[in-house]
Amino acid sequence: MGLCLPCLGGAADDVVETPDPDLKRRQLAEAAEKRQMEAASRGIKNPTSVDQKKKKKEEVDNMMANSAPAGGAGGGLRVALETYLSRFGIS
Repeated sequence: MGLCLPCLGGAADDVVETPDPDLKRRQLAEAAEKRQMEAASRGIKNPTSVDQKKKKKEEVDNMMANSAPAGGAGGGLRVALETYLSRFGIS
């Protein structure tokens, strides 16, 4: 007949304790963040160049927004392009 209680058979070292719920939650959150980072960089050979391009584009967009004519007069090509894109739901 087999022993089913860990205290009787000396199998106490085989018992796996469940981790603290807060620790488990933290580990799961870290694993999820890691997966998101890996998924975001999948297929990109040089992530630093992608970041640099994003920053450059933001700078250009900010410069374009700041250089818009005062009073909304004119608007030019940028306003026409934004109007065209908004009609088709493209952002």
